[in-house]
Amino acid sequence: NGINGLDGAVAQSFEREVDFFAPDYGVRIPYPQTIINQTAATDMTLVYLLWDTVPDNNGNPIDIWRLVPQVRYTNFGEFQYNYEFTNIDVDIFLEAPDPLTLDQLPAGDVLGQIFRVVIIPVDVDFNAVDITDYNAVMNAAGLTAQDIIIE
Repeated sequence: NGINGLDGAVAQSFEREVDFFAPDYGVRIPYPQTIINQTAATDMTLVYLLWDTVPDNNGNPIDIWRLVPQVRYTNFGEFQYNYEFTNIDVDIFLEAPDPLTLDQLPAGDVLGQIFRVVIIPVDVDFNAVDITDYNAVMNAAGLTAQDIIIE
């Protein structure tokens, strides 16, 4: 059995670069049409933020991904990247105890933020997977870097 005639559940992933602007500091990102066609209302969506890039043993860059929500502490106070989703889109936004904090954030915290969205079918068993570990989730979902839709 499967979704929309597919032979079983299919995990999906896409990447998007986001800029946050006042007053709402949020962005609604529709899923690519190919993903919407394979997504059920019961699927789980995880969002990861590109936190850093470090060199591997050969000097090649390795991306460090962190599961959202992700709190950052600044000289102006704290804020967090957060999200909510449906089966057709994801809203990624900034939150702060004092909303004025967001107006004081440097460009590096609000512009050019890269997120990866991973949509996991409900019938995939993730009980033994640490969802905070982006690579573990991708492996469990059977996804590779070539499967990520970058728009």
